[in-house]
Amino acid sequence: MEPIRSTLQKNLDSVHQQISAACQRSGRQAGEVQVVAVTKYAEPAWFLELAKLHPTFGENRPQQLADRQQQLPHIRWHLIGQLQRNKVNLALRHASMIHSIDSIRLLEAIRAASDAIGFKPSILLQVNLSGEATKSGFSPIELIQSWPDILRISSGLPIEGLMTMAAESDDPESARPVFRGLRELRDTLSQRPDSIESGLKLPQLSMGMSGDFLTAVEEGATLVRIGSRLFSGLETSPS
Repeated sequence: MEPIRSTLQKNLDSVHQQISAACQRSGRQAGEVQVVAVTKYAEPAWFLELAKLHPTFGENRPQQLADRQQQLPHIRWHLIGQLQRNKVNLALRHASMIHSIDSIRLLEAIRAASDAIGFKPSILLQVNLSGEATKSGFSPIELIQSWPDILRISSGLPIEGLMTMAAESDDPESARPVFRGLRELRDTLSQRPDSIESGLKLPQLSMGMSGDFLTAVEEGATLVRIGSRLFSGLETSPS
């Protein structure tokens, strides 16, 4: 297992070094940014070794997250993919943070389930800033208009911030307006009198993946979701 671990350590160190440089460029502290290691396409041997080096993982599907969380209960597992209402109980029991709350109906389902079972992971509201029909999430206007209802429904739930995904592109700079827009939207929402009265500060911004995470960090990301960069150089076992 040592070759796998050494490759993972090298990749992890490289990502952290690049984050530190991006933070320095933007006047931030590297400790403000947390890497969520996305294990969707990782082989078991890879994420089991990575778990010895890194504490926070992300999965796209609730069932796979639940299975892997039981394998690695000491890891902080984040659900970063779309969540259907019939999977809410499963997600609440196994995720420490859910990044993908994309509708009022889903937020209502989470509130009801969390009250019933007593599990309350941290929550991020997903915003579709790229305008792509294939992406889920509140539009910025929808989120602002729905904000009083969100505050009412989410009373007692730990809403920590916002999440977005930029459009796929070979140019990380093309994602900058999306990431900047999420930060500005967060600032607008957190400074509203009703947010201040409720104590909602929205400190977390989940944005940026393997191809554009440095741009995201420069624009204020506190959570970056990185998969392929961490597992680069590892060979897939033949099936």
